[in-house]
Amino acid sequence: MSAVFCGRRIAGDFYDAVRVSPQRVLFALLDVAGRREDTRAILVSAQKIFRTVGCELFAPSDLNESLVMTELCHLMNRGIMDAAAGVHSCPAFLGCYNEELGTLCYTNAGHTPGLVRAGTGILELASTGLPLGLFSHSTCDGPTIALEKESILLLVSRGVIEAEGNGTSAEDIEFGIQTIKDRLRNVARGDPQSICTAILHPKGPGIEPSCGDDRTALAFFRVS
Repeated sequence: MSAVFCGRRIAGDFYDAVRVSPQRVLFALLDVAGRREDTRAILVSAQKIFRTVGCELFAPSDLNESLVMTELCHLMNRGIMDAAAGVHSCPAFLGCYNEELGTLCYTNAGHTPGLVRAGTGILELASTGLPLGLFSHSTCDGPTIALEKESILLLVSRGVIEAEGNGTSAEDIEFGIQTIKDRLRNVARGDPQSICTAILHPKGPGIEPSCGDDRTALAFFRVS
């Protein structure tokens, strides 16, 4: 697993990953609305809950990952609202990979779709609930899918979807989710950092769309 960030780091992109048990890895990509200097308290609160409560909830060997994921999402939602002292939109994608079973339990709280490349096909992991930080009692479902060997999971922030280029073609003006799918379909399997770089810099290192927003890509590659 690897994440690559580019941009001026002025917005609220946030990613993290932590091993929560011998067989589980928990990860997240958040896109907090607003500028970073105004949302720092929210980011700090979200990370604290993700790391402390996430580790506690997912530590037991025998648990229902779907129910635990829903609970973690609920607690992060309340923590974000408390830190913001009110409503503050925070799209989020939370995932827990079970190495023993080769499964991914996830929740997509109003975030851009997660993309899974398996063979020649691409599966879209669409939203399972509203963004965090909007309603105190909102919940997000926590479905589970199997990840085949050599499959790729890709997450990108909203800034990647909306990145504007310097050219005049539709592809240059806005990536869009379909363009991200095309990039993912063509990247080589293997190093997750290279996968992220290929998504963020599709025309090569140093040649990228100009964008006022942060842009983050997180990639996971199942080796075996």
